[in-house]
Amino acid sequence: MSQPTDMLDGQVALITGGGRGIGANIARELAAAGAHVAVAARTRAQVEHVAREIGGVPLEVDVSDRASVDAMVIQAESELGPIELLVANAGIGGPDGPTWKVDPDDWWQVLEVNVLGVHLCCSAVIPAMLERGAGRIVITGSGASYLPGARSTPYPTSKAAVGRYGETLANELVGHIPVFVISPGLVKTEMTGDNFPDDAPWTPPELAPQLVRVLASGRADALAGRYLHAEHDDIEDLIRRADEIREQDLNAIRLRR
Repeated sequence: MSQPTDMLDGQVALITGGGRGIGANIARELAAAGAHVAVAARTRAQVEHVAREIGGVPLEVDVSDRASVDAMVIQAESELGPIELLVANAGIGGPDGPTWKVDPDDWWQVLEVNVLGVHLCCSAVIPAMLERGAGRIVITGSGASYLPGARSTPYPTSKAAVGRYGETLANELVGHIPVFVISPGLVKTEMTGDNFPDDAPWTPPELAPQLVRVLASGRADALAGRYLHAEHDDIEDLIRRADEIREQDLNAIRLRR
């Protein structure tokens, strides 16, 4: 992907899972493009560090708790104004080991954070976006939702649900709020670093933030509901081919026979 030139002057963005890793880099990218950014995560010290760095607003949140999510949105809008972009990025990797030996509560927690958390965050911002007639949502998915060879059920299950959720939500909101599901690729973060070898095919960490920046600009709205990979898709090419992509149902996870 070429270096983006899209400027987001004054756009208000809320990024969950923004205290570290992919979310923190998305916050930095959007702030560099001129957006006013609220950085939200469970760890206060992490979001405060990122917010200080970019001149943003730190917010402590548990995305699996409705009251916490509602309070996050209220605070973000009171300090920055109406939310124009939600990046629903918060997620956890979950327990490893044989599925039948994993504590069911630990297994379910992954779904609560990765799936319910996305739903609560989207539900909290959509009514105001619809009322204003403006807004965009970007949801962080993963190739773990469909790539072969997975051996641990919680995380792939959650990301498969998130992918379908985002596509269906885009259908519900067509013509009103563009919703995108992206895969950042295999980015080396605190969550992934211990699970893959050093020579794994790591995705450059700047690609997902650059993709989100383009999506925030509105230039890719015709691709709403499509599955967009930060490394394997050229977003500029997809924008040019948007009609073809919709007509042929490309960039979608489908059973082919």
